[in-house]
Amino acid sequence: MHAPPSQFPINTLSIHFNFPSLSILPNQKRVKFSLKTNMPSSSSTFPVTLVSKTMIFPDQKSNLGELKLSVSDLPMLSCHYIQKGCLFTRPSIPINSLISILKQALSKTLSFFSPLAGRLYTDRNGYIYITCNDAGVEFHHAKGTTLFIRDVISPLDVPWFVKGFFCYDKTVSYQGHYMPIMAVQLTELADGVFIGCSVNHAVTDGTSFWNFFNSFAEICKRISDSCCNQSIEKITRRPDFTRETVLNSPAVLRLPEGGPKVTFNENEPLRERIFSFSKEAIMELKAKANNFQLNAGDFNAAGELMGKQSNDKYKPIPEISSFQSLSALLWRAVTRGRKLPASQTTTFRMAVNCRHRLNPKLNPLYFGNAIQSIPTYASAGDVTSRDLRWCAQRLNENVKAHDDETVRRFIKEWEKDPRCFPLGNFDGASMTMGSSPRFPMYDNDFGWGRPLAVRSGGANKFDGKISAFPGREGNGSVDLEVVLAPETMAAIESDGEFIRYVSN
Repeated sequence: MHAPPSQFPINTLSIHFNFPSLSILPNQKRVKFSLKTNMPSSSSTFPVTLVSKTMIFPDQKSNLGELKLSVSDLPMLSCHYIQKGCLFTRPSIPINSLISILKQALSKTLSFFSPLAGRLYTDRNGYIYITCNDAGVEFHHAKGTTLFIRDVISPLDVPWFVKGFFCYDKTVSYQGHYMPIMAVQLTELADGVFIGCSVNHAVTDGTSFWNFFNSFAEICKRISDSCCNQSIEKITRRPDFTRETVLNSPAVLRLPEGGPKVTFNENEPLRERIFSFSKEAIMELKAKANNFQLNAGDFNAAGELMGKQSNDKYKPIPEISSFQSLSALLWRAVTRGRKLPASQTTTFRMAVNCRHRLNPKLNPLYFGNAIQSIPTYASAGDVTSRDLRWCAQRLNENVKAHDDETVRRFIKEWEKDPRCFPLGNFDGASMTMGSSPRFPMYDNDFGWGRPLAVRSGGANKFDGKISAFPGREGNGSVDLEVVLAPETMAAIESDGEFIRYVSN
């Protein structure tokens, strides 16, 4: 890697910084962590400290103007900024050179993703827009040099300090009216670095988020591999900013003065753990959900046969997907762990990408939110007493039914009663699955290799929030980031059906 020239549009500022409240492990007193006060008794200082904060501007001016928020964007105004990032081994170049490369790459990437450098704006009629005014994004440089890679990935639960790898903790997306839509943070570890990105959820969904992140890495690698400040004329996956779609609506979302608040308790005690599932375990689950007898060593044959059965024009057999099978496994374990009355209705929500469900289809690289939440309902008694296949079939039926007509019906229903998305577990019996194992999270080589791990910040986390990541080894492996009440987490950790499929 070569350190490039540092001529690009930035503006360095001095700041004061405080970390917010964080919930830690069960049976421990909840305390507030700050750079100044209230440190945990096990340490005299917070292990992540902010060194500098810089404004980064696109290296070319935007000509997009204003982009109106859609019926899929507007409900996210009450959600926290998305916080996702990647952990890497420490590059061999000096940290100042690394920071220079990242800032230059970010500036160039923003020229392809100019809405991220803009701000939200509400007109006098109540319509909300992204004004692509090149106001810039924040770049934070932080240090956690007493921390090692093993401190991030080895503990059973996700360590509390990981939240310090991200900017804008607990920032609600409506605040994009008067603060940056995005911020990037580089955190130095003793033997690694973490690149975390916080993006306004009313501006991007997961598909758009990872397209930006992949493009940022792509441009950074090009700069790293060259010895000069080269011009970047194109990227592999250029976003589509079209707004003439069914998602563009005349409906107005009326908001309270000062903007909406999150709809869940941000301070409830929670545990957060990542459960890993190998390709073999998931194939076994899928075979079980599809009532296919699987013998040892038959994983490839099982996939081929189930695929053949599902495409057989003479004997069509609806195939339950790997992800639906895994979701059903978790639905059952959590419902058992919560010890709910048999008659209580449980809800399993799955966020689905609508780009390919519409007719005509949206561009796969459509920039913005194009997601809807599909709820599947079943009594606790049915979820726990019936088999895995029964639960997986309920999820499968709802996902398959979510076609163009259903997407449009959801839009019409929202237009009759515009509202923010009610994120949370209001009845103690709900689960919400977000993100996707199909997102290219490990396709992020900034110039020094693939990520070691993917982690998220404290955004939008509550009892029952699940996020799906691809496993690092690929080939269909999946990691589930599971957030639960401490007693429920303890229950699924000892749940025989669930834990037998977990590889970590």
